[in-house]
Amino acid sequence: MTDPYASRTPVHEQHLDGFGTVRVLPLDPAADAPVIHGWVSGERAAFWGMNGLTADQVAAVYAHMDTLGTHHAFLVVKDGEPAALLQTYDPAADRVGECYDAEPGDIGVHLLLAPAGSDGARPGWTAALSAVLMAYVLLGLDRTRIVVDPDVANEKAIARFLKQGFTAGPAVVLPEVDLPDVYLPEKKAQLAFLRREVAFAG
Repeated sequence: MTDPYASRTPVHEQHLDGFGTVRVLPLDPAADAPVIHGWVSGERAAFWGMNGLTADQVAAVYAHMDTLGTHHAFLVVKDGEPAALLQTYDPAADRVGECYDAEPGDIGVHLLLAPAGSDGARPGWTAALSAVLMAYVLLGLDRTRIVVDPDVANEKAIARFLKQGFTAGPAVVLPEVDLPDVYLPEKKAQLAFLRREVAFAG
């Protein structure tokens, strides 16, 4: 089977023995919209906030993000198969920056994993994929701390972050954003943090 993403240049590529090769590709809003729309429109992705959007609307959201110097989106591909949507951002340029004491070297992360395939749950799959993404964000981008802000009701995501070594921070209310190009409703979020020396101890 040929890899439809082979011609695209990754910002990060890493092979894990027993898992496979993971490539982090800058998101192409038009080309990747059908895949991303399939993920964000599912009930499991309700907390992502894009339920109800069309594929064209999803493409427009990421086309707008592509114009920003502070927010970036990536398609994560494992062995040629789309595996996750990764977004990184500068907390100082985001509403989360109003809700905690940001430090130099902080980077915000949003992560949406692809739905499990026909084989069902894959033990160790999330941990392995996350390890590659943490390497890219903390080492590749030379950042010292990741901040995540899952919805307080998204217990699955919170538990996953804590299992990966994140430390829970405060529960906060992210303010509504109402701008011509973007609207985000108020959100109750559970902050969590991962320092580079914790992620790569020893």
